[in-house]
Amino acid sequence: MVPFPKIIQGGMGVGVSNWRLAQAVSRLGQLGVVSGTALDSLFVRRLADGDLGGHMRRGLDAFPFPEMARRIWQEYFVPGGKPADAPYPTAPMHQRVEPRKLVELCIVSNFVEVFLAREGHKNPVGVNFLEKVQLPHLASIYGAMLAGVGYVLMGAGIPLHIPGVLDMYAAGRRAEYKLAVTGATPDQDTQMRFCPSDYIEGALPTLCRPRFLAIVSSNTLATTMLRRASGRVDGLVIESPTAGGHNAPPRGKMQLNADGEPVYGERDKVDIAALRELGVPFWLAGGYGNADKLHEALELGAAGVQVGTAFAFSEESGMRPDLKKRLLAQAREGVGDVFTDPLASPTGFPFKVAQLEGTSSALNVYQERKRVCDLGYLRDPYAQPDGKIGYRCAAEPVATYVAKGGKIEDTVGRKCLCNALLANIGYAQTRKDGDVEPPLVTVGDDLNTIAQFLAPGRESYSAAQVVESLLSKVAAEPAATAEPVLAATA
Repeated sequence: MVPFPKIIQGGMGVGVSNWRLAQAVSRLGQLGVVSGTALDSLFVRRLADGDLGGHMRRGLDAFPFPEMARRIWQEYFVPGGKPADAPYPTAPMHQRVEPRKLVELCIVSNFVEVFLAREGHKNPVGVNFLEKVQLPHLASIYGAMLAGVGYVLMGAGIPLHIPGVLDMYAAGRRAEYKLAVTGATPDQDTQMRFCPSDYIEGALPTLCRPRFLAIVSSNTLATTMLRRASGRVDGLVIESPTAGGHNAPPRGKMQLNADGEPVYGERDKVDIAALRELGVPFWLAGGYGNADKLHEALELGAAGVQVGTAFAFSEESGMRPDLKKRLLAQAREGVGDVFTDPLASPTGFPFKVAQLEGTSSALNVYQERKRVCDLGYLRDPYAQPDGKIGYRCAAEPVATYVAKGGKIEDTVGRKCLCNALLANIGYAQTRKDGDVEPPLVTVGDDLNTIAQFLAPGRESYSAAQVVESLLSKVAAEPAATAEPVLAATA
């Protein structure tokens, strides 16, 4: 059995934790993780840009179902890339019962990302999903498992059903997943279903069951996962409110400080001694991006740490180079500012936003944006009067949301994270009127500490430098062996 890593690279944003970053970290014997969020849309946009470097084609050539790969390629590949000012094509928005084309796109896109991350070495690679983005789960997980993913990580909710899904796929059986539907009656069918035999070409592949790590924020949630999950939970990532992306809301009534950020108190602190008694490996996350904190975590009995922000600004990450450069410059001066926005996310979870002029964090930029919901990953399923399931998002046009039974007060301050996070990595949608979706960068509270990885005279750093720095106060172990990696260009 492959030992557990001391460092888990966080699965960040849409495509920030891309295959290049995960590959770089896993080659060094730590756990590289790709973000599984919106991979289908990201894959479509990579193909629409002409598949720079030919990496998507290489992944498709390795896909075990060639006819499915051919259909996806023919549907979305644009030779030479689309015109720069032309909109990206969009896939259908997800729903409980998916069209076959969308299921296939999820399978293929997740396979390709994990395949590329695993290319050229023999160490495990992980994939990170958000429990709040439920609709693509079944097909996405199957695609990742087809590629031999070693770990599945999930947070932003309580992913009780996922371990059982992994067990079913490893047994070659149909998996089901209960969709959370607001207002659903007990007799309403809210199950999502995926049967591998409906999509294979030839014999059913034998799949290995990946390890499952639940990302939780409290001892209560940790205990709940271990007692109530539908299958084996192999470990826990304990994420504090200082971590980037979505944060768990404070326990109890939401209170805001003078700056308008949620206030976390004693009830939100984790009892490490109680975690040790649960008897499963755990990693600490949120502000653990330095050698002292890794050493401290190991001394406390943790298996290691999960680190996001430091890797998000490495050369291999998918974040736009201009955004990296500007925020790195702020960090070097110690003036980087991160706001925990209680309203930005349509999910209702607090969301960390780096304050940067010209992005969605600048109020004037977002107030000028016309509300559009055309990706829909964060839509909330709800029961309609006719018994069907509808979908609404607090960041969609206000009149549309209210017409679907939503409360107008829930729309205040909401931002379209789906489009903004794709803009963060250079795949911003261009609208027919010429407007371009603005980015919105999410990072942890420890943004300013990333300057520690910059060598004198350098304006960037690699993932390998982060790993080396983090391990610098940990007893040396035999280095993991890895095969040469194919050059990654474009």
